[in-house]
Amino acid sequence: MTASPRAVELALAAAQAAADKLGHDLLILDVSERLAITDCFVLASAGNERQVKGIVDEVEEKLRPLGAKPVRREGEREGHWVLLDFVDVVVHVQRDEERVFYSLERLWKDCLVIPFTDATVGAVAGAATSAPGAPSSAGPLGGGSANAL
Repeated sequence: MTASPRAVELALAAAQAAADKLGHDLLILDVSERLAITDCFVLASAGNERQVKGIVDEVEEKLRPLGAKPVRREGEREGHWVLLDFVDVVVHVQRDEERVFYSLERLWKDCLVIPFTDATVGAVAGAATSAPGAPSSAGPLGGGSANAL
């Protein structure tokens, strides 16, 4: 089973919103085979708490016209790691320090990566892997060629 088309649509929109606010190390993981509660994780890094908040606000604003509203927000007060739960998609916006420390991409390394291309620069921020744990020339945070799922 793979992520639903709706989940992929929302995840790509969330990643673009994060990119629009200069979020970096963007990664979309298809966690549908590992978790029953959601289809995709979107991971984004930010340099400071203010940027984390800006990314979170932009993600909510861009997903609202798509009919998506978070059912839960966590971590907003501290601003180090904010989680937005849109049911089919969970968005994690972390300061650089938290991203390195918690290393969610390492914890979920056996999940497929959904390719994302930043529309403003045309750079691919992830590549789909055909087998769990398959090596990627993109490194641990993506950045290789875009392959369709």
